[in-house]
Order: sequence, then C-alpha cells, then structure tokens
Amino acid sequence: MAWSMQVVIFLGIAFSVLIGTDQFNFLWGSILVLAAIFDTRLLSRPLRLRAVTAQPTADWRLRWFTSPLLKLFKRVTPKMSQTEREALDAGSVWWDGELFSGKPNWNKLRDLKIPALSAEELAFIDGPVNALCEMLDDWKITHEHRDLPQEVWTYIKENRFFSMIIPRRYGGLEFSALAHSSVVMKIATRSVSAAVTVMVPNSLGPGKLLMEYGTQEQKDYYLPRLAIGAEIPCFALTNPEAGSDAGAIPDFGIVCRGNYQDRKNILGIRLTWNKRYITLGPVATLLGLAFKLFDPDHLLGAEEERGVTLALIPTNTPGVNIGRRHFPLNLVFMNGPNSGKDVFVPMEFIIGGQARIGQGWRMLVECLADGRAISLPALSVGSGKLACRAVGAYSHVRRQFKTPIGRFEGVEEALARIGGLTYMMDAARELTTGGLDLGEKPSVISAIVKYHLTEGMRRVVNDAMDILGGSGVCMGPKNFFARAYQGLPISITVEGANILTRSMIIFGQGAIRSHPYIFEELQATNEADWNLALTKFDRAFFGHMRFFMRNIWRTWFHGLTAGYTAMVGSRRPLRRYYQKFTRMSAAFALLTDIAIFVLGGTLKRREKLSARLGDVLSNLYLGSAVLKRFEMQDCPKEDIPLLRWGCEYTLYNIQTAIEGLLQNFPNRPIAWWLKWAIFPWGSSFKPPQDKIGHQVADILLSPSHARNRLTQGIFISTNTNDALGCLEDALIKVIKAEHIERRLRQQMDDYQPGFQLLDKMLAKALDKKLLSTEEAQIIREAEQARWNVIQVDDFSKDFTA
Repeated sequence: MAWSMQVVIFLGIAFSVLIGTDQFNFLWGSILVLAAIFDTRLLSRPLRLRAVTAQPTADWRLRWFTSPLLKLFKRVTPKMSQTEREALDAGSVWWDGELFSGKPNWNKLRDLKIPALSAEELAFIDGPVNALCEMLDDWKITHEHRDLPQEVWTYIKENRFFSMIIPRRYGGLEFSALAHSSVVMKIATRSVSAAVTVMVPNSLGPGKLLMEYGTQEQKDYYLPRLAIGAEIPCFALTNPEAGSDAGAIPDFGIVCRGNYQDRKNILGIRLTWNKRYITLGPVATLLGLAFKLFDPDHLLGAEEERGVTLALIPTNTPGVNIGRRHFPLNLVFMNGPNSGKDVFVPMEFIIGGQARIGQGWRMLVECLADGRAISLPALSVGSGKLACRAVGAYSHVRRQFKTPIGRFEGVEEALARIGGLTYMMDAARELTTGGLDLGEKPSVISAIVKYHLTEGMRRVVNDAMDILGGSGVCMGPKNFFARAYQGLPISITVEGANILTRSMIIFGQGAIRSHPYIFEELQATNEADWNLALTKFDRAFFGHMRFFMRNIWRTWFHGLTAGYTAMVGSRRPLRRYYQKFTRMSAAFALLTDIAIFVLGGTLKRREKLSARLGDVLSNLYLGSAVLKRFEMQDCPKEDIPLLRWGCEYTLYNIQTAIEGLLQNFPNRPIAWWLKWAIFPWGSSFKPPQDKIGHQVADILLSPSHARNRLTQGIFISTNTNDALGCLEDALIKVIKAEHIERRLRQQMDDYQPGFQLLDKMLAKALDKKLLSTEEAQIIREAEQARWNVIQVDDFSKDFTA
C-alpha cells in the first residue's frame, strides 16, 4: 500500500504543476488527506534523522515526495517584500499560538500570573495622576486655550509623566505596561488631549527606540534629558505619499561629507523629508526621523541602497522646518507637519549608530506594540469606563414619562452593549499588558486589541451619545462626553488604520507567524542549503499534515457533540464556555489550512476573506480574555452577567464571521462540506439574550461592587461642580429618595415629581403627614441634584459669554 500511495501522491503533484491553476494547493492537499486515510504509516512514520551533510535523498520519502514538493513550494510561494518579511520576523508568538492549535491549553491561560500594579505605581496613580486630573479643565483646554495650560505642561515634566518607560538608572519611572496603560486610561477619562500628550513619548518614539537600539552614548545623553522633560520628543514617520505603506516612504538621506557646527568634512547624511500628522511635533525639541538611506559614492561600502534608517535630530538643527499645527477634531493636542531639505547631520545621529543602518523598519515594527497594545487600548477602555459610570448614572437620574430612561428597553439595550463591551475591552487590555510585562512581544495580539478595542470604543461612544441626546450634543463645560465622540476617528486611523489592520494584518500576519507549521515551512523554502531545507521542510510539512487531519476529526466531532466532550478542566459557569471556544478553535485551525490549501497565494489579495478569518481569531482572543478576567477576579457572582454577555457576544461574532467566509468561499463544494463539518446541526450560537442584557444594564444603573469593578481606574472628582462629580452625587441622592417617592405615589394620586412643582407636592404631603421633614429634605435634595444634572450649557448669541 505504501508504494501505491507514493505513486498516487507523486502523480497528483505532477498534475497540479501541469494544470497551473490556483487550485493546485487544494489538489495536493486532498491527495495527502486520502493518502493519510488509507495509509496512516505514510504520515506517522518518523523520519530517520542524520547529519545534514549525509545524503538525505537515500530516504524514499525525501527523494520521491518531499524533494519535488519543496521545489513546487519554492516556485509558487508568493514573494514577500522586505517590509513584510521584517514584520513577520518581529515580535513573539504567545496565546495566539494556542488559538491556532485547534486545542488550546486552557491551563496555560489559567496559570498565567498577570503582574499587578506595584505599591510605587499605585502611589503614582493615586497621587500625581489624580493631581493632574484635578488640574485639567477639558473645556478650557479645547475651547479656550487650544493647548494644555503652561502649569499643566510644567507639572507633567516635573513629575516625569514622559518617562514612564525609561529605566530608573536614567531618571525614569520604569513602570510596567499595566501601569503605563492605567495612567493613560485614567487621564483619558478627564481629557483625551492630555492623555494623548502623555502617551506619545511613552509609546512609539525616540525613548523606546533608544532603549531598545540606541548606542550607549545615545542612551547616556538623551534618556536622562527625556526623563526630566528637558527634551520633548516626537517621531516623524508618515509622509503625504506613504501612510500605511510606510516602507515606501520617499523621504531620503544621502551619505556624504559635510560640516556640522565646528566639525569640518565629517561623514554624515544629507536629509530631505516631508512629514505630517506628527504628534508633539510643534513643540518637540528632539525629532525622530524615518527615511531611506542611499550611498551613491560608496562611502560605506559596495551597496548603494541601504534601506529604511532611523535618526535623532535636534529640532534646532539648521534646515529643520517644524511647520505649523494641524487641528485634529477639536482635541487640540500638539500635532503638525515638519520637513527639511538638504539637512546635514553626522552619522552618529543614526539611532544605534552605523550598525543599525537599514534596520529601521524592523526597529519600528518591533516597537509598535506599545502604541498598539498599550496606549490606544487604554484610551478606548477609558472611554468605555467613563460611559459605564457616567451614562449609567445619567440613565438612572434622567426621567421621561415619570420613569428613569434606563428602564426603557431601548435604552437598556444600549446600556447592555456599553457594559458588556467595556468588560470585554478591559479584560483584553489587562491580559495583553500582562503578556507584555511577562516579556512577550505579541505582534499579532497587539494588532487585535488595537483594532477591536478602538472599534469597541466607537460602538460604546455612539451608544452613549444616543442615550445622552441633546446633553451630549450641546458643547460646554457640563458636557463630559462630546470630546470622546469627536476623537473617535483619531484612534481609528493611527498606528495602522483599522481597515488595513483588520483586512491585512491580523490574519495575514497571524496565519504565518502564529500557525504551528506554516512559518517553519516558509523558513525551509528560504534556506540556502538544499539538504538542510529538505530536512526542515519534511519535518514541518508532515507535522502540518498530521495537524490538519487531527483538526478535521476534532472539528467534526466537536460539532456533532456541541463541544460537550472537550476536556477543559473547569467548573460552571466557565466550563461550557471553555468547551465552546475549544470547538471554535478547532474550526478556525481547519478553516485556516483549507483556505491556504485552496486559495494559495491569492488569499493575500482576498482581503474580505482574510478579514473574516481575522475576526474569528480576534474573537477567540477576546473571549479568552473575558474568561481569564472572571477567574482572575475570583469568579464574583455579581459579574456573571458580564461574563455571559462577553462570551456569547464573541461566540456569535465567530459564527457570523465563519458563515460570511463560507458564503463567499470560491470553492462551493468545499464550503458546503465545511459548513456541515463545523455546524452539523445548524447555527449554534445566538447573541446575548435580552435577560442577560437587562442584568448588565442593571449593573450600570446603580452603585454596586460589580459597577465599581467595571469602572475601576477612572477619575471621579469629588467636586459637585464637576460634571462627573455632579452625576455621582445626584445618583446617590436620587436612589436614596426613590423608596420615599414610591410610597408617596401609592398614597397620593396626584403626586407629580418635578423640580418646579416640588414645593407644592411636598407641602401637601407634609400636611397629610405622609412623610417626615427629614424625608421631605431627602426628596428636595434629590430633585435639586437631578435638576443640576439635566441642565446643558448656553451662551450669548455671539458665544462671547
């Protein structure tokens, strides 16, 4: 049987090569599946390992099967650009690798010790961060000053907000990723403009690049100055003609000799660039610059094109044009263009020195995780927590038809989304920063949280604005949410536009980087030594085939049993969700291999299909984060509605993405077969039920431990003149008065609550001895607080007062 299978396989590959269609991957994949079914020894037989210098072709499998297959792979594998290759090589594989496995090891997730905030970090958040928030008046920042006040700038520098990531030995705070995220999140609940100002020096910028790649001299000089705010950094990457395709930047530098200050005829670079959208650019003293380096006179060696390179340039260097300011949607953080023409700088301005020439793109990609995984998710979660706390309170205090608006089912539905999405987003934020603090550099996961948390913020903020209505639309000091709404597109477009991130990066990078075998197969095809390439490819390919066959069986079996047979080692209410996510992980692993087998290199161009596969992976990760958060907080019973909402929401999204993929899959027979294998009894998952949504909305409407856990880490002023402080005060007073008012309604047919009629109603109730003087005062204070909350700002006709 073994020899007959060899012939079948070889003829199948030859036929695939001859027909030369996009279906060749599926043809040889199908042949291998059949071969495995009829002769399992073909896939299970271990390869006899020997030294690479020996003749591996002595083994029949290497000679008759692996060798022609490797040649085929080399011929048909799409060529990767240098930027793509460097992006794939960057970062590490973490929990995403388990999700690609088809059988996640949930014990690995449960045993993961997520670092908590240290005493020093908590003291900073409770001290300087709270003090900074008290100083911030977002209306004055955005409408009057159009900048942070000078005393705020001074406070930020003196308290080293710009140096959270810089090591202590250089004068920085050296905070964890979780602390960095928590600081940005809290400030964002007070002022997005201030949060952006603080987060940029701590994410993708000169500080991070210097720490990772700078020479010792560069670190010793610049890091202490950055730590104390003596230097304000920015990083210039985006060119008007190269945004998402940053590897195609037209900005360039020419290696030459020139003069710099009092140094004559030194080796350096003559730079020409034009950048825009550079945060902190208008006030920066130190400019990080990305450009392509050329050496036409071969002053460095034989190569002329040297690749993307990064340099640090003081902004007072002759020829540097800082430019004016952009106006990013009324958030007024410092952002603007800069440029330069024939600006000469010494070679030591290159970050990392001459040894780092041409490594700029890889350096950027490896450091991009901080912006994607920390800063933008922190902004998103901050907006979500603010919406939960403030809009939940507003929905209880605000009345229509004598009823709190939060009790209407339409508003309740929006509140449920706000609470459920915020719980999910915060869970993903904590899990991801925990991974970073454990030393991981999860490039795929950073793209997942960047996209899905900023998109989650978009949904949360829009729901919040729907509930707030006119009070959310009318601008002024009392409006606590409009700036978050205006700032939505900023988070959506920076650090990789969301459309690009979803359609190209999440699955495009994840399928290669996180899959247990594909990256190994690609590395084998790029191996220069043929014998070594053959041995590596043989191991990876046959491992891949065993993996593929196991997932066919696992997917079908879990589908038939609805996942009940999956061994996940957990108890209710978590066990059932672990089983469902295990089932979908197996389906995702199978879909990934089938899509690659059938579509081959064309999958790279089929962005809609790739995006749907990315949605499956993303929701598997988000669901994992929800499970991890619930267990990490000791499974509080009050949070079960949030757990259920998050898990059922992500499972339904996974099902929707799979169904969309199969509806549009070009090979219809395979799509029908996959539909039967994954969902043999039809669609399995439903969106969160109204009953669960009602329970989630209830958490937002009243003070509770669950509400406090959900909104932990936001800034709440004790000043009742502050919008959020006013809401918190009103919520407590209104709830305190509700049971008294309920009794009055039962005893007085004409009881009509309302601030303008209040004195008359209370006097009548006192005359009838239906309440005490103290109870009347409780109602009076509640109505006064409610009246203050529902007011909106007004101005003179010319807005001068």
